[in-house]
Amino acid sequence: MLKNKSRKPIEIKIATVVAVSAILHDSDPMALEAALQEMTGGTADFFDNEFAVIDVAALGADRPPIDWPQLISLLKKYRLNAVAVRNAPAEMEAGIVTSGLSIDHVVAARQEVAPPAVPVAAPAKAAASTMIIDTPIRAGQRIYARDADLVITATVNNGAEIIADGSIHVYAPLRGRALAGASGDTSARIFAASMEAELVSIAGVYRTFENGLPPEQKGQPAQIRLSGDRIDVLSLNSASRN
Repeated sequence: MLKNKSRKPIEIKIATVVAVSAILHDSDPMALEAALQEMTGGTADFFDNEFAVIDVAALGADRPPIDWPQLISLLKKYRLNAVAVRNAPAEMEAGIVTSGLSIDHVVAARQEVAPPAVPVAAPAKAAASTMIIDTPIRAGQRIYARDADLVITATVNNGAEIIADGSIHVYAPLRGRALAGASGDTSARIFAASMEAELVSIAGVYRTFENGLPPEQKGQPAQIRLSGDRIDVLSLNSASRN
């Protein structure tokens, strides 16, 4: 039988991969494990096998050497899959690559002095992009609105995950995981017609509800916003008075 010559053995296409940032302020394994234990509250599926980029920019120059295999193993224990390291100095790179991680190079845009320009009228600001989903989000599904707000008019079920770089609006029960401001927008918010979420996040700050929501909030219209480093859940009625 002749093989289909039009079918290639492999194709490479641009894909969107969502990864959390694991920002290290300490490299001591015991301190890191204690912090992860406190953060997750012992919840086994808190991170649900997310990809993670380790950011070492906040570590001081007097930091002890990082045991990369041990750090990778620690993150894996909490269901975070380390794939790369960001802001690594040159002396770290050999150990990082040997451990199977990639180097995530952040390249700053080059600053150039532009010649004086003739003043022109400012163009109208483009409307923010919005992704609209009209069907239920089932357990195991992940929806990502890249550079956009996300609007869902159907139920987000337990075990589903919805992500947006902007805000999230769910005009139905929100029972899964909702992560707004995924690219770091701290002003992003999450709105739900019926708040029943397992986990919410704004700009990487998480809050879980393993013990359930307070009776006055469960199943009620609510918004989630970031206040400093704390996630607040407010009823839409009380939020409108703030």
